[in-house]
Amino acid sequence: MATNPKSNPGTLRLNDKGPDVKRLQQRLLDSGFDPGTIDGIFGNGTQAAVMAFQRSENLLADGVVGARTRGMLFRGKPGALDDITGRLGTIEVSRMFPHTPIGNIERNLPPVYRALKSAKMADRLMVLMALATIRAETESFQPIPEGLSRYNTSPRGHPFDLYDNRKDLGNQGPPDGERFRGRGYVQLTGRFNYRKYGDQIGKNLISKPDLACDPDIASTLLAAFLHDRERQIKEALIEENYALARRLVNGGSHGLDRFTEAYKTGIQLTA
Repeated sequence: MATNPKSNPGTLRLNDKGPDVKRLQQRLLDSGFDPGTIDGIFGNGTQAAVMAFQRSENLLADGVVGARTRGMLFRGKPGALDDITGRLGTIEVSRMFPHTPIGNIERNLPPVYRALKSAKMADRLMVLMALATIRAETESFQPIPEGLSRYNTSPRGHPFDLYDNRKDLGNQGPPDGERFRGRGYVQLTGRFNYRKYGDQIGKNLISKPDLACDPDIASTLLAAFLHDRERQIKEALIEENYALARRLVNGGSHGLDRFTEAYKTGIQLTA
């Protein structure tokens, strides 16, 4: 195995050393991706060869040999991503949510994890993305409805009147703004999204929009929303472009500071 104690079991990355790295280098060379000297040291040449192989196979080009890359390289079939939920329990997640009652995390974390596992997104990047999104959208770690703000309600208007006629949200005038305001962990907003994701998860959110605040349904919606953008999100996170990752979900930069702080804390916790 690699000598880097912070690597996940079976995962190889920059600066790792040992016979597994040497075997990797030989396999890369045999596959037409020259890593340079076959010396058992995961240096820049090996990383570049890994990334070239990943791009060739339409894998996420992060330069890390995890289960998917290893499976494709050695068996011709991508392996299953590592499930990291067991490494981030209530105590660990509370460090990502320093201002949140730990009881809220304890109650609501299990359905979030169940939804991510069901969507096959229990890997490091997507678990941290989901948790950081929750921190940005609803720091209380509760699936709540959107509150009034100057961004959704005009000075002399009724609640959420600025959403009523938003064509980009599929809204058709009053009372769509309030009826389809943000809800849940991902703050699902607009008639279009309530219909699309309601149909996707088998729930009639058009007639019962408040279902989006049910913990199990909110978790499933979060997973479905992230799944639709999974590849783009991962590419943004690998580049440490947190603003883009946030924009892919929120459409803007609201909560970016909380998102970034939570994500970076999660990276440290799972290193």
